[in-house]
Amino acid sequence: PTPISLALALLCIFLQSNQSFAFQPPNNAAYSVLNRGALAKLDVVASLQISKTHLPNEEDTEEFPQNELSRRDILQRSVCGIGAAFAASVSGVVPVNAFPNFLLSADDNRGVRGMPVPSKKLGGLSNKIRGVSKIMDELQRDLMQERWDLVENYPAQLRSFVPVFTAYTDSAFPTDIPTDQGLRVALRYEVGRFFASLERLRQATSRTSLDEAYVAYSDMSLHFDRYLRVGGLYTFYDDTVSLEPYYKGIADNALVYVDPKKDPALVRDLVVLREGPDKGRTGIVIGIYPDGSNTCAVKLDRSKGIREIRVVPRSWAAKRLGEQDPDDVFLIPRS
Repeated sequence: PTPISLALALLCIFLQSNQSFAFQPPNNAAYSVLNRGALAKLDVVASLQISKTHLPNEEDTEEFPQNELSRRDILQRSVCGIGAAFAASVSGVVPVNAFPNFLLSADDNRGVRGMPVPSKKLGGLSNKIRGVSKIMDELQRDLMQERWDLVENYPAQLRSFVPVFTAYTDSAFPTDIPTDQGLRVALRYEVGRFFASLERLRQATSRTSLDEAYVAYSDMSLHFDRYLRVGGLYTFYDDTVSLEPYYKGIADNALVYVDPKKDPALVRDLVVLREGPDKGRTGIVIGIYPDGSNTCAVKLDRSKGIREIRVVPRSWAAKRLGEQDPDDVFLIPRS
């Protein structure tokens, strides 16, 4: 090692021991020397992409203090990371923790999760937003039973949550780092689409147009589900990318269902997904899109308190055979 690399390595160790933010290994990723702007951009893209398919771990629901980034903190972390990376480039070894991740907290026991990590100074906002799930379940029940006298009351009830969504969006990711800014934009988009779909539901209800109401409800469910994902509000983490590998070597007739080509599933039908990354999972069809895409929205059965939404080709959603328990929304008692 050259004197320059040794000096930079010592500087890295000194700064790392005197800063409030822990550097964590980026999960076996090999890095080259990147500038700070490129790192920030990668953080935004990675967080938004992963948030579409992955969920926070149950451990993430623990309370952690929110850290404020100062210019001095960022400068220390940047110098430390660049120094370590430069030293590694001279010596030919790339340390796994050479680069800081700006989503990390001060807690040494938190690794790089690659997930949006909302601030925990949110009071009861998280639980209030999760509580919308129950209202959505009750709306599904009343809509599928065509209780228009009850459905017409939901738009006003759900619009009362606008301040809650706004407060959570601004409080969960409050800093000016690019990742937080990108997440706030994504959350505001989903909220906008949710309430636009709610207005379509209101109009469909006034005309008692059942198919339009189903599509509007499906879009509401989809955008609310995405808000929960991006906002780090899921209560569990599932890193399974696809269930299809588990069915390799298993005959197709192991899943019992009606051939969707002969008898396609309709709204309210209980289905099993026969293809795709969620193969084998069960749910209920909540809407069929009339835009020529030949797709439908499926509300998957509850898992750890969460019901995920999938938009899939209709050929993937096959009606289940045999006696089935009703969808659990129909078991919710009316208050």
